[in-house]
Amino acid sequence: MELLDFRREHILQAMGIAMENYQEERAAVPALPAVASLPDLAPFALNGLGCAAFERGKMVGFLCCFPPRENAFTGTARGAFSPIHAHGALREGRGRIYQRLYQAAAAKWAEKGISSHSVGLYAHDRAAIEAFFQYGFGLRCVDAIRPMAPIGAPDCKGFTFWEVAKADRERLDPLHRMLEEHFVQSPVFMKHIGPDRWKEECTRLFAAADQRGIAAYVEIADTAENFATEQVGVQNICGAFCLPEHRGKGLYQTLLNFLIETLAAEGYTRLGVDYESFNPTAARFWQKYFTPYTHGVVRRIDENALAGLTE
Repeated sequence: MELLDFRREHILQAMGIAMENYQEERAAVPALPAVASLPDLAPFALNGLGCAAFERGKMVGFLCCFPPRENAFTGTARGAFSPIHAHGALREGRGRIYQRLYQAAAAKWAEKGISSHSVGLYAHDRAAIEAFFQYGFGLRCVDAIRPMAPIGAPDCKGFTFWEVAKADRERLDPLHRMLEEHFVQSPVFMKHIGPDRWKEECTRLFAAADQRGIAAYVEIADTAENFATEQVGVQNICGAFCLPEHRGKGLYQTLLNFLIETLAAEGYTRLGVDYESFNPTAARFWQKYFTPYTHGVVRRIDENALAGLTE
Protein backbone atom coordinates (compact mmCIF):
# COMPACT_ATOMS: atom_id res chain seq x y z
CA MET A 1 0.00 0.00 0.00
CA GLU A 2 1.27 3.45 -0.93
CA LEU A 3 0.40 6.36 1.36
CA LEU A 4 0.46 9.86 -0.14
CA ASP A 5 -0.46 13.36 0.93
CA PHE A 6 -4.07 14.07 -0.04
CA ARG A 7 -3.95 16.42 -3.04
CA ARG A 8 -6.34 18.04 -5.52
CA GLU A 9 -5.80 15.33 -8.10
CA HIS A 10 -7.18 12.79 -5.60
CA ILE A 11 -10.52 14.55 -5.10
CA LEU A 12 -12.53 12.86 -7.85
CA GLN A 13 -11.63 9.33 -6.76
CA ALA A 14 -12.13 10.24 -3.12
CA MET A 15 -15.61 11.63 -3.80
CA GLY A 16 -16.56 8.37 -5.46
CA ILE A 17 -15.44 6.31 -2.47
CA ALA A 18 -17.16 8.64 0.01
CA MET A 19 -20.42 8.46 -1.94
CA GLU A 20 -20.25 4.65 -2.04
CA ASN A 21 -19.79 4.60 1.73
CA TYR A 22 -22.78 6.90 2.24
CA GLN A 23 -24.95 4.72 0.02
CA GLU A 24 -23.95 1.69 2.11
CA GLU A 25 -25.20 3.41 5.25
CA ARG A 26 -28.34 4.63 3.51
CA ALA A 27 -29.15 1.02 2.61
CA ALA A 28 -29.03 0.24 6.34
CA VAL A 29 -30.90 3.42 7.35
CA PRO A 30 -33.58 4.16 4.72
CA ALA A 31 -34.61 7.35 6.53
CA LEU A 32 -31.39 9.00 5.35
CA PRO A 33 -32.00 11.47 2.50
CA ALA A 34 -30.77 10.91 -1.03
CA VAL A 35 -27.89 13.20 -1.93
CA ALA A 36 -26.77 14.22 -5.41
CA SER A 37 -23.28 15.27 -4.32
CA LEU A 38 -21.05 15.58 -1.29
CA PRO A 39 -19.39 18.70 0.13
CA ASP A 40 -16.28 19.96 -1.64
CA LEU A 41 -13.08 18.18 -0.63
CA ALA A 42 -10.79 20.93 -1.96
CA PRO A 43 -10.22 22.50 1.49
CA PHE A 44 -8.84 19.18 2.72
CA ALA A 45 -6.35 19.12 -0.13
CA LEU A 46 -5.08 22.53 0.97
CA ASN A 47 -4.59 22.07 4.71
CA GLY A 48 -1.94 19.35 4.39
CA LEU A 49 -3.44 17.12 7.08
CA GLY A 50 -4.91 14.36 4.92
CA CYS A 51 -3.62 11.14 3.36
CA ALA A 52 -4.66 8.93 0.45
CA ALA A 53 -3.99 5.20 0.10
CA PHE A 54 -3.30 3.47 -3.22
CA GLU A 55 -2.81 -0.11 -4.30
CA ARG A 56 -1.62 -0.90 -7.83
CA GLY A 57 -2.33 2.68 -8.85
CA LYS A 58 -5.93 2.68 -7.60
CA MET A 59 -7.15 4.71 -4.63
CA VAL A 60 -8.46 2.42 -1.91
CA GLY A 61 -9.11 5.04 0.74
CA PHE A 62 -8.45 8.51 2.11
CA LEU A 63 -8.55 10.25 5.48
CA CYS A 64 -8.65 14.03 5.93
CA CYS A 65 -9.70 16.43 8.68
CA PHE A 66 -10.70 20.01 9.31
CA PRO A 67 -8.00 22.45 10.49
CA PRO A 68 -7.19 22.03 14.20
CA ARG A 69 -9.21 23.86 16.79
CA GLU A 70 -8.27 24.79 20.32
CA ASN A 71 -10.24 23.52 23.33
CA ALA A 72 -11.83 20.74 21.30
CA PHE A 73 -14.93 19.02 22.68
CA THR A 74 -15.20 21.54 25.56
CA GLY A 75 -11.78 20.37 26.78
CA THR A 76 -8.31 21.87 26.86
CA ALA A 77 -6.62 19.97 24.02
CA ARG A 78 -6.04 20.95 20.42
CA GLY A 79 -8.32 18.75 18.35
CA ALA A 80 -8.92 17.59 14.79
CA PHE A 81 -12.17 16.23 13.39
CA SER A 82 -12.71 14.13 10.27
CA PRO A 83 -16.41 14.31 9.25
CA ILE A 84 -18.14 11.50 7.39
CA HIS A 85 -17.48 13.02 3.95
CA ALA A 86 -13.76 13.59 4.60
CA HIS A 87 -12.74 9.94 4.61
CA GLY A 88 -13.67 6.63 3.04
CA ALA A 89 -12.36 3.21 2.13
CA LEU A 90 -13.27 0.42 -0.25
CA ARG A 91 -15.22 -2.43 1.28
CA GLU A 92 -12.55 -5.07 0.68
CA GLY A 93 -9.83 -4.71 3.30
CA ARG A 94 -11.51 -1.66 4.84
CA GLY A 95 -10.23 -2.17 8.36
CA ARG A 96 -6.63 -2.56 7.23
CA ILE A 97 -6.92 0.47 4.92
CA TYR A 98 -8.28 2.70 7.67
CA GLN A 99 -5.60 1.67 10.13
CA ARG A 100 -2.82 2.45 7.67
CA LEU A 101 -4.46 5.77 6.80
CA TYR A 102 -4.85 6.74 10.43
CA GLN A 103 -1.25 5.89 11.22
CA ALA A 104 -0.08 8.19 8.44
CA ALA A 105 -2.55 11.00 9.13
CA ALA A 106 -2.09 10.90 12.90
CA ALA A 107 1.64 11.47 12.43
CA LYS A 108 0.77 14.72 10.65
CA TRP A 109 -1.71 15.70 13.32
CA ALA A 110 0.79 15.08 16.09
CA GLU A 111 3.33 17.32 14.33
CA LYS A 112 0.75 20.11 14.59
CA GLY A 113 0.31 19.49 18.32
CA ILE A 114 -3.10 17.88 17.85
CA SER A 115 -3.71 15.43 20.68
CA SER A 116 -7.51 15.02 20.46
CA HIS A 117 -8.45 13.00 17.37
CA SER A 118 -12.06 12.53 16.26
CA VAL A 119 -13.57 10.71 13.29
CA GLY A 120 -17.20 10.45 12.26
CA LEU A 121 -17.93 6.86 11.20
CA TYR A 122 -21.07 5.30 9.81
CA ALA A 123 -22.91 3.49 12.56
CA HIS A 124 -23.35 0.26 10.56
CA ASP A 125 -19.78 0.10 9.23
CA ARG A 126 -18.49 -2.55 11.60
CA ALA A 127 -15.13 -2.91 9.86
CA ALA A 128 -14.32 0.80 10.23
CA ILE A 129 -15.54 0.96 13.82
CA GLU A 130 -13.47 -2.08 14.79
CA ALA A 131 -10.39 -0.65 13.07
CA PHE A 132 -10.53 2.60 15.03
CA PHE A 133 -11.48 0.81 18.26
CA GLN A 134 -8.32 -1.28 17.99
CA TYR A 135 -6.34 1.95 17.61
CA GLY A 136 -7.57 3.45 20.87
CA PHE A 137 -10.79 5.22 19.89
CA GLY A 138 -14.03 5.18 21.84
CA LEU A 139 -17.58 6.27 21.09
CA ARG A 140 -18.59 9.81 22.01
CA CYS A 141 -21.29 11.22 19.72
CA VAL A 142 -24.20 9.76 17.76
CA ASP A 143 -26.24 11.20 14.89
CA ALA A 144 -29.67 9.63 14.42
CA ILE A 145 -32.65 10.23 12.14
CA ARG A 146 -36.30 9.31 11.65
CA PRO A 147 -39.06 10.04 9.15
CA MET A 148 -41.23 13.04 10.06
CA ALA A 149 -43.97 10.75 11.33
CA PRO A 150 -45.72 10.66 14.75
CA ILE A 151 -44.40 8.47 17.52
CA GLY A 152 -46.48 6.56 20.03
CA ALA A 153 -47.43 8.77 22.97
CA PRO A 154 -50.21 8.85 25.59
CA ASP A 155 -52.47 11.85 25.98
CA CYS A 156 -50.97 14.44 28.32
CA LYS A 157 -53.92 16.34 29.73
CA GLY A 158 -53.31 19.62 31.45
CA PHE A 159 -50.34 20.59 29.25
CA THR A 160 -50.07 23.22 26.56
CA PHE A 161 -47.70 22.84 23.60
CA TRP A 162 -46.53 25.76 21.51
CA GLU A 163 -43.69 27.23 19.44
CA VAL A 164 -41.79 29.77 21.51
CA ALA A 165 -41.43 33.22 19.97
CA LYS A 166 -37.89 34.53 19.77
CA ALA A 167 -38.70 37.38 22.12
CA ASP A 168 -39.84 34.89 24.78
CA ARG A 169 -36.87 32.53 24.71
CA GLU A 170 -35.46 33.82 27.99
CA ARG A 171 -38.35 32.01 29.69
CA LEU A 172 -36.45 28.78 28.99
CA ASP A 173 -33.23 29.91 30.70
CA PRO A 174 -33.93 28.03 33.98
CA LEU A 175 -34.34 24.72 32.14
CA HIS A 176 -31.29 25.37 30.00
CA ARG A 177 -29.21 25.98 33.13
CA MET A 178 -30.46 22.67 34.51
CA LEU A 179 -29.36 20.98 31.29
CA GLU A 180 -25.87 22.48 31.61
CA GLU A 181 -25.69 21.31 35.22
CA HIS A 182 -26.63 17.81 34.05
CA PHE A 183 -23.79 17.83 31.50
CA VAL A 184 -21.23 18.51 34.24
CA GLN A 185 -22.26 15.49 36.28
CA SER A 186 -20.97 11.91 35.97
CA PRO A 187 -20.73 10.16 33.56
CA VAL A 188 -21.01 13.05 31.05
CA PHE A 189 -18.39 15.50 32.42
CA MET A 190 -18.93 18.23 29.83
CA LYS A 191 -18.76 21.93 30.63
CA HIS A 192 -19.36 24.64 28.06
CA ILE A 193 -16.88 27.53 28.34
CA GLY A 194 -17.53 30.78 26.51
CA PRO A 195 -20.52 32.95 25.62
CA ASP A 196 -23.96 31.40 25.90
CA ARG A 197 -25.33 31.58 22.35
CA TRP A 198 -27.88 28.78 22.53
CA LYS A 199 -30.95 30.96 21.98
CA GLU A 200 -29.41 32.52 18.88
CA GLU A 201 -27.93 29.36 17.34
CA CYS A 202 -31.16 27.36 17.25
CA THR A 203 -33.67 28.47 14.65
CA ARG A 204 -36.84 27.41 16.47
CA LEU A 205 -37.93 26.38 19.96
CA PHE A 206 -40.93 24.33 21.08
CA ALA A 207 -42.10 23.91 24.66
CA ALA A 208 -44.62 22.25 26.94
CA ALA A 209 -46.09 23.74 30.12
CA ASP A 210 -48.78 23.17 32.71
CA GLN A 211 -50.18 25.53 35.33
CA ARG A 212 -46.90 25.31 37.28
CA GLY A 213 -44.73 26.50 34.39
CA ILE A 214 -42.59 25.22 31.54
CA ALA A 215 -41.83 21.51 31.88
CA ALA A 216 -39.90 20.68 28.70
CA TYR A 217 -38.45 22.20 25.56
CA VAL A 218 -36.76 21.17 22.32
CA GLU A 219 -34.46 23.21 20.07
CA ILE A 220 -34.48 22.92 16.28
CA ALA A 221 -31.84 23.97 13.74
CA ASP A 222 -31.63 23.82 9.95
CA THR A 223 -28.24 22.10 10.05
CA ALA A 224 -26.22 19.98 12.45
CA GLU A 225 -22.77 18.37 12.18
CA ASN A 226 -22.77 16.53 8.84
CA PHE A 227 -23.92 17.03 5.27
CA ALA A 228 -26.98 14.76 5.62
CA THR A 229 -28.48 17.22 8.11
CA GLU A 230 -28.27 20.02 5.52
CA GLN A 231 -30.44 18.34 2.89
CA VAL A 232 -33.80 19.73 1.82
CA GLY A 233 -36.59 18.43 4.03
CA VAL A 234 -34.41 17.75 7.09
CA GLN A 235 -34.70 19.50 10.45
CA ASN A 236 -32.46 18.78 13.42
CA ILE A 237 -32.91 18.64 17.18
CA CYS A 238 -29.95 20.48 18.70
CA GLY A 239 -31.00 20.64 22.35
CA ALA A 240 -33.65 19.18 24.63
CA PHE A 241 -34.62 19.02 28.28
CA CYS A 242 -37.50 17.76 30.40
CA LEU A 243 -37.89 18.32 34.13
CA PRO A 244 -37.12 15.05 35.95
CA GLU A 245 -40.54 14.86 37.58
CA HIS A 246 -42.22 14.72 34.17
CA ARG A 247 -40.04 12.02 32.62
CA GLY A 248 -41.41 8.59 31.81
CA LYS A 249 -44.99 9.87 31.52
CA GLY A 250 -45.16 10.51 27.79
CA LEU A 251 -44.84 14.29 28.03
CA TYR A 252 -41.74 14.54 25.90
CA GLN A 253 -43.12 12.13 23.31
CA THR A 254 -46.20 14.34 23.07
CA LEU A 255 -44.03 17.43 22.68
CA LEU A 256 -42.13 15.72 19.88
CA ASN A 257 -45.39 14.82 18.19
CA PHE A 258 -46.46 18.46 18.33
CA LEU A 259 -43.14 19.46 16.78
CA ILE A 260 -43.40 16.72 14.13
CA GLU A 261 -46.96 17.70 13.24
CA THR A 262 -45.90 21.34 12.87
CA LEU A 263 -42.86 20.60 10.72
CA ALA A 264 -44.60 17.98 8.58
CA ALA A 265 -47.31 20.51 7.74
CA GLU A 266 -44.54 22.79 6.45
CA GLY A 267 -43.23 20.08 4.13
CA TYR A 268 -40.32 18.70 6.16
CA THR A 269 -39.85 14.95 5.79
CA ARG A 270 -37.05 13.96 8.19
CA LEU A 271 -36.02 14.77 11.74
CA GLY A 272 -32.46 14.32 13.01
CA VAL A 273 -30.87 14.46 16.44
CA ASP A 274 -27.33 14.27 17.77
CA TYR A 275 -26.40 13.28 21.31
CA GLU A 276 -23.51 12.08 23.45
CA SER A 277 -23.37 8.32 23.84
CA PHE A 278 -22.21 8.71 27.44
CA ASN A 279 -25.25 10.78 28.38
CA PRO A 280 -27.47 7.92 29.63
CA THR A 281 -30.64 10.00 29.87
CA ALA A 282 -30.39 11.17 26.27
CA ALA A 283 -29.10 7.91 24.82
CA ARG A 284 -31.89 5.82 26.34
CA PHE A 285 -34.56 8.16 25.04
CA TRP A 286 -33.39 8.98 21.51
CA GLN A 287 -32.54 5.37 20.64
CA LYS A 288 -36.19 4.43 21.14
CA TYR A 289 -37.41 6.68 18.35
CA PHE A 290 -34.45 7.47 16.07
CA THR A 291 -32.06 5.28 14.08
CA PRO A 292 -28.33 6.01 14.56
CA TYR A 293 -26.34 6.50 11.37
CA THR A 294 -23.05 7.96 12.60
CA HIS A 295 -20.75 7.16 15.50
CA GLY A 296 -18.33 9.92 16.39
CA VAL A 297 -15.26 8.23 17.86
CA VAL A 298 -12.47 10.01 19.72
CA ARG A 299 -8.97 9.35 20.95
CA ARG A 300 -6.82 11.50 23.23
CA ILE A 301 -3.15 10.71 22.67
CA ASP A 302 -0.51 11.27 25.34
CA GLU A 303 0.64 14.89 25.11
CA ASN A 304 4.01 13.82 26.56
CA ALA A 305 4.61 11.92 23.34
CA LEU A 306 4.23 15.14 21.35
CA ALA A 307 7.47 16.54 22.71
CA GLY A 308 9.97 16.64 19.88
CA LEU A 309 7.27 15.97 17.26
CA THR A 310 5.59 19.37 17.08
CA GLU A 311 6.68 22.03 14.65
